[in-house]
Amino acid sequence: MLIDRLWPRGVSKEKAAIDLWAKDIAPSTELRHDWHAAPDADFEINAERYRQQLAHESAEALDQLVAELAQHPVVTLVYALHNTEHNHAVVLADVLRSRLS
Repeated sequence: MLIDRLWPRGVSKEKAAIDLWAKDIAPSTELRHDWHAAPDADFEINAERYRQQLAHESAEALDQLVAELAQHPVVTLVYALHNTEHNHAVVLADVLRSRLS
């Protein structure tokens, strides 16, 4: 499942073999820009902003996604960032784990 708002450049949809593109639950454009500007320094602030976005603006899309994911025993979150510790996927995975357990 691709969890970025933008499709990665240079990757065709056929070659990517992505089953689901969940762009509606990706960080907003503003938050994405802020996150890229200082991914490590402002991680907790941006993570909290993203949690708020998921709880409010993206709540309906998140509910639909949780219902879809509940049908699958294994889900892989795909994202384009190189930083594997400080990104929206870490936050989303935590939110999904808590909603699915």
